[in-house]
Amino acid sequence: MKPACWIPVVACTVVIGVVPLSVQAQAGPEPARVELTQTVLRLEVGDTMQLQARVFDANGNVIDVPVRFFAQPRRQLPITRDGTVIPLRGGEFQVIAMARGSRQSARASMEVVVAFPAIDRIDIHAMHDRFFVGAAVRHDATVIDEKSMERTELSVTWSTSDPEIATVDRAGVMTAHRAGTVRLLASAEGVTGQHTYTVIDNPIGTLTLDVPDDRVRTGDVVHVSSAALDARGVRLDDAPIHYTLLQYPEDSVVAQFPGAEIDDQGRFVAYKGGSYTVMAVAPGHVATHTIEVTQRHVSQLTELVGQAAVHNVRTSDLWVWEGVDGRDYAVTGTWGAFGAAYFWDVTDPSNPLMTDSVVVDARTVNDVKVNEDGSVCVITREGASNRRNGIVILDCTDPRNVRVHATFDDDLTGGVHNVFVCDEHVYAVNNGRKFDVISIQDPANPRRVGMFELETPGHAIHDIWIVDGIAYTSNWGDGVVLIDVGNGIAGGSPSNPVKIAQYRDFGGATHAAFPYRSPTGKFYVFMGDERGRSNGGSGAEGEPEAMSGYIHIVDFTDPRNPEEVARYEVPEAGSHNYWIEDDVLYAAFYNGGVRVVDISGELKGNLTHQGREMARYMAFDPNGYVANAPFTWGPQLYKGNLFFAEHYSGLWAIKLKPQQQTLTP
Repeated sequence: MKPACWIPVVACTVVIGVVPLSVQAQAGPEPARVELTQTVLRLEVGDTMQLQARVFDANGNVIDVPVRFFAQPRRQLPITRDGTVIPLRGGEFQVIAMARGSRQSARASMEVVVAFPAIDRIDIHAMHDRFFVGAAVRHDATVIDEKSMERTELSVTWSTSDPEIATVDRAGVMTAHRAGTVRLLASAEGVTGQHTYTVIDNPIGTLTLDVPDDRVRTGDVVHVSSAALDARGVRLDDAPIHYTLLQYPEDSVVAQFPGAEIDDQGRFVAYKGGSYTVMAVAPGHVATHTIEVTQRHVSQLTELVGQAAVHNVRTSDLWVWEGVDGRDYAVTGTWGAFGAAYFWDVTDPSNPLMTDSVVVDARTVNDVKVNEDGSVCVITREGASNRRNGIVILDCTDPRNVRVHATFDDDLTGGVHNVFVCDEHVYAVNNGRKFDVISIQDPANPRRVGMFELETPGHAIHDIWIVDGIAYTSNWGDGVVLIDVGNGIAGGSPSNPVKIAQYRDFGGATHAAFPYRSPTGKFYVFMGDERGRSNGGSGAEGEPEAMSGYIHIVDFTDPRNPEEVARYEVPEAGSHNYWIEDDVLYAAFYNGGVRVVDISGELKGNLTHQGREMARYMAFDPNGYVANAPFTWGPQLYKGNLFFAEHYSGLWAIKLKPQQQTLTP
């Protein structure tokens, strides 16, 4: 549904920010074929190799088009964009060289085989040196090679030095049978690691179990604790205590997922209502306590408020703010088009009105941000005709007459994908490698004042978000990095960014991150994967690409020991950008639409199955760039309305409404 005052994009006023449109329309040479100097490359860990490639047009002429290199599986083999391979671990990989023109692209691939280094040692993880008769405890072992890298592809063979004292199964679970001294052994490729245990007769006399809450909702976390005491009542800190559950959910379905879970730290959380008996188990002893669980019941309805339709190009990111004049405005970018950014009056979100537009020398204006007082807007550039990208700084004091303050492309020629504006500084993601800090204290004369780059081989950065002087950068395989850029916790400042902490998630594809300090005292960082599942669609042909990837929720309360505690996923779609406010997560999930999730209380487990999803909205537009294809890019909650950018249909606004409860006599 179009608002009554909807203005077609083609009818808007265009402000030429950097170069004339005629210059932007000039097409460069188009790649037809990429040729690599090798098809198979064999390396050792620690080698460095510079790959070479040539690009040809349709007539067989060598053309000057940049070639970008990446590895498959993606980010498993460190490789710089200019083709420097720096293998850190053994394995077989595929390297792809891609050349992209304005209308088409070409690629070539090669196989890279990296020899595995020899094993140096095997470390067995054990908490204590004492073991109780009757105890059964699972062990893990880490295989380390001569390059100090973990060999995760190898499995170890377990054994004990005396099976009469203790035995171990192939999963590393050791069971003690009688008192004595025994060595636990883990072997792989001729190398053996060991840990020596003293097995004693079981001293446990009493096992206690404390459950502070026995009536909770699905998704609530209960901290269970247990203690083993000897005959004198002395606590045995090295007693092996395991937690398990007897489950009696409200209904029973064949092959259903478990109704609840409890981990070794005693953290219980339920996915379905019902009764659950927590069991603490120690050698010769069991203690139990039952918890009653009810459903969470947080769902709400969604109501469409309005749409600022964009149909002729794809929309990228958005930003909504209160202008200097007290009215409300939004700005949206464009992707793979002609470098436009659109400005909207959304004071009445049911009737968004385009106020102005800016067109710059770029194919993509991916990110748009506005400073705190609503006077300066910064937009990013990628795909400039002269290959000088960077950022454009705009005067948006009057969103009906947006003007260019300045452009800044010094050492930003490789493309700026994302930015953040904070305290008169722009933090610009530079060519996917680092972020530069640019002072806009005088917007007409921007200047670089700082820079931050990781030191890991093959590192990359995709996004940056800043809260309270701490930058949260999303770094693909390097995960999320917390950097002091003015908080002071590590002595950092905009001109001297200092790393505080880092966490690499299990997915290895960190695309966006959003921090949240919960009223519980927990400090979480929401880290989102982004993975493409190409089904042949590009959007232009009428079929969007399928996506995958979920949100990893990491507890950073102790920044020295971050722990991944929960996840939120939409199995049929992939995550993109987020907004969090007042215990609610607003998440864009591409073809899965926008999702609204209750994140109140402590978080643990898979939030998807805990009844925490409050609402979802799928934006179907029959006139979209791709018709009826929701592909949600980014959300922002603003003055009670949820605004979000749709890749194929522009800017939307919805409102959440309480779910009406039906009362029966």
